[in-house]
Amino acid sequence: MSYKETLFFVAKCLTITHEKVNYKLVKEKIEADLVDWDAVVKVSTAHYVFPALYCNLKRAHFLHYLPTNLVEYMQHITNLNRDRNRKIIEQAIEINELLLSNSITPIFLKGTGNLLEGLYEDIAERMVGDIDFLVKPELFNLTVNILKKNGYHKKTPDYLDNTVLNRHYPKITKKGKIAAIEVHYKMISNEKGFDFNFIKKSVTKLVNNATVLSYNNQVLLTCFNKQINDKGQWTKTISLRNSYDLYLLSKQTSVKTTLSNFDHSESNSLKNFLSVTNYIFNSPQSLEYTKTHKTKKYIKKVLFFMNNPKKSAANKKKWELYFLYKHRFSVILKSFYVKEYRKYLFDRFFNQPKL
Repeated sequence: MSYKETLFFVAKCLTITHEKVNYKLVKEKIEADLVDWDAVVKVSTAHYVFPALYCNLKRAHFLHYLPTNLVEYMQHITNLNRDRNRKIIEQAIEINELLLSNSITPIFLKGTGNLLEGLYEDIAERMVGDIDFLVKPELFNLTVNILKKNGYHKKTPDYLDNTVLNRHYPKITKKGKIAAIEVHYKMISNEKGFDFNFIKKSVTKLVNNATVLSYNNQVLLTCFNKQINDKGQWTKTISLRNSYDLYLLSKQTSVKTTLSNFDHSESNSLKNFLSVTNYIFNSPQSLEYTKTHKTKKYIKKVLFFMNNPKKSAANKKKWELYFLYKHRFSVILKSFYVKEYRKYLFDRFFNQPKL
């Protein structure tokens, strides 16, 4: 199986719980012994959907087709991830109670938010790195200070604080806790139209007093995170983890309507993500979208780079350099009229962190 064939097979597997057509296609391929399971493990691991793959194959009663040692390995990794996610949920609830007691309401984002609200049939499905949450910008510094007083500290003590350049405070950790924390004051770099004031109108309060984004805003953030924050719009790459989240959200709300009603300068980028997710998941009805010349062109480019890994790597490198130098130029330019940027450059040049 080529990389493309493997990725599309894994993508179909992630939908077999809900999509009858994909269930049939996956079953036929497995029964015909046409699956390179080593390649499947490699791709699903690289895309952080290995536990989700196992959970879907298990729900579809396909595990008896797989090699016994593979099933045992998948079960082991999934159990480890389930245990980790239980601890992440406990840690998030603990942080929530701490901040609420100080009149601060954290809004949990991305994987942690999805776990808290029960987006996944099995919490083991989602691989989560950090606990991300958003706070009211005016309460950002207070939030960080409260967490520091309660045992959280920067992962690298000498790490230069460049919060002014990012969307969040540098990762902080606490001894005995499983996950690092990222305290956000904004969710995307170009936040105009999708900021705290926009999302606060429709947040969801859960039974444990934790707060998460509404389904519609989760859709928007999932698309933004891949296309803008991770530069997917330019690199033309696929993230099955992000796409799987969007697919599950599409079972809760209309993704097409959400994106159509959202007015933002990057709206076309978000629609491109929907189009390619629809394509790799074999066009499930819940991911329907309006096909345009731009979406067709985007999908064509994604497939081109998927078939040409060397050109894909060169393209990613090109955009990495572009955004690196664009970022540096922007910082220097803003330092002429923004105090925080001048301070950052001064610290950068004269107070270099130890290596």
